[in-house]
Amino acid sequence: QVQLVESGGGLVQPGGSLRLSCAASGFIFTRFSMSWHRQAPGKERELVAVISSGGGNTNYEDSVKGRFTISRDNTKNTVYLQMNSLKPEDTAQYYCKADYEGWTFWGQGTQVTVSS
Repeated sequence: QVQLVESGGGLVQPGGSLRLSCAASGFIFTRFSMSWHRQAPGKERELVAVISSGGGNTNYEDSVKGRFTISRDNTKNTVYLQMNSLKPEDTAQYYCKADYEGWTFWGQGTQVTVSS
């Protein structure tokens, strides 16, 4: 059974940090590129960051460059999103996604709220 389980969301003040985790099971994690997406109320889901299967290549949405870092630990089947200097506009439900040759899996999401 394929599972992607996100954790680490919560309420944080502007300028604060959070680290999201996404634990994967039920598929060969090392074959899949992994990404984080987010969706704010009333908006479309958008790509935040992506990391290649081996971890050597990453890409970021422009508004998070320099603030967010995606990483993965293939020994733990886990992908992370370190979020620093958080802004109110980062408030959203964050989802992780796995992709490999037409196979796509989504997690259930974790809420991040940035507010004073």
